[in-house]
Amino acid sequence: MNGALSDAELVSRALAGSDAAFSRLVERHQAAVRGFLRRFLGSGWAEADDVAQDAFLAAWRSLRTLKDPAGVRPWLCGIAWRKAQDRIRGSRRGAARDASWLESLELPAGVSPEEKLALQAAMAELPPDVRGCVALCLGDGWSHGEVSLALGLPLGTVKSHVARGRSRLLKALGGSDDA
Repeated sequence: MNGALSDAELVSRALAGSDAAFSRLVERHQAAVRGFLRRFLGSGWAEADDVAQDAFLAAWRSLRTLKDPAGVRPWLCGIAWRKAQDRIRGSRRGAARDASWLESLELPAGVSPEEKLALQAAMAELPPDVRGCVALCLGDGWSHGEVSLALGLPLGTVKSHVARGRSRLLKALGGSDDA
């Protein structure tokens, strides 16, 4: 024997409780899973790596459902595919919620429909964490502390996200950030 265990042998050991065996499976197949996710999501390495991590965690939890221990790679890619689909659906729901919130905004008198559209577009371009902070602080009147607790972000991060988001929104509306 050459010392390298097959996927089926590693699955058997992982099912018997060996974290090291599952870790070896992850090491063996992570490049394929991460590469697939990067190509599929098209959104960069960080998101693909986050989804891959979720997929490997789900795989560990559901290892007993693997019907063919020799077919670990396709099984892992299937889990990654479903996790990526969940991520895409979640992003779409978030974008729809943001659009709905923006439509419900009562803008001050004198704000044109074009400016409202510019605001919507600027909000959509904000990174999700910045958009969340802006929506809660500026849109709903939450304090920085409340947003910090709700989103699990440090207080200083919330403050900088709100300031950065406010500046970008004002710029989109043709205003200045001299306040």
